[in-house]
Amino acid sequence: MRIGIDLGGTKIEGLLLTSDGSEAKRVRVLTPQGDYDATVLAIADLVRQLEQGTESPASVGIGIPGTISPQTGLVKNANSVCLIGRPLDQDIAKAIGRDVRLANDANCFAVSEAHDGAAAGAHVVFGVILGTGVGGGIAIDGRALVGANAIGGEWGHNPLPWPQILDDDDERPGPACYCGQHGCIETFLSGPGLSTDHKAHGGGEISAEAIATLARDGDDACAATLNRFERRLARALATIVNVIDPDVIVLGGGLSNIERLYKTVPQLWDAWVFSDHITTRLMKNVHGDSSGVRGAARLWD
Repeated sequence: MRIGIDLGGTKIEGLLLTSDGSEAKRVRVLTPQGDYDATVLAIADLVRQLEQGTESPASVGIGIPGTISPQTGLVKNANSVCLIGRPLDQDIAKAIGRDVRLANDANCFAVSEAHDGAAAGAHVVFGVILGTGVGGGIAIDGRALVGANAIGGEWGHNPLPWPQILDDDDERPGPACYCGQHGCIETFLSGPGLSTDHKAHGGGEISAEAIATLARDGDDACAATLNRFERRLARALATIVNVIDPDVIVLGGGLSNIERLYKTVPQLWDAWVFSDHITTRLMKNVHGDSSGVRGAARLWD
């Protein structure tokens, strides 16, 4: 039996998988806001709930919005700031009485979709999270590529490539990012980034979801915003194709529900991919919000 836990900013989701990969139990609880000790206790209690009625302890894998530093053993790069600088894996292990494995939530997403999702059986998979933030993870033969610095796949904090000066929009240096840089991919391709771009071009202050819906219904301003988004996504993904040449790129997060991306973006990225022919497939995720927790359960594979 495997337990996967997805530690999010607002909720913690736990999943118990059987040996054949089927779901046996699922539990969700609210994340204690800004309280590290309460978060550890909530995860430990979630493990106990999932294991009720099982014959033996399950392996526990946890996806987090950050990663463990190989240098210090402490959490870094987490947007849930109460986790930063904490030995989260060690503290949870003490609380439940066994070792745990932690990984970045985007890595868990990539692993899940590579196992039995949109990229099942593919050799190299790049998983993309397009939501409140932008994340990326790499899975090779179903295993996460963590990297020497534990930042493998950290695509969202690279600069938007091939910046273009438009009639009324200079992409350089680009918006400020919380990481301290300007023009990061996340500032353009996240949900808030899409909304900000729409407003900057004279549109109203509306959500990314509303922009996509209105663009589909023929609103010219929203269509123009979505066109800019698609070209930026195509340019950003072209760099991934050029560097790791994945078999499949899988989109997750709220913006992955914009269906036109899967047709338009591969038509656009030809201009920037360094190849005469591109076989990389752009796919929508199969497991939706459950991909992260399913991937976390497989961290012991």
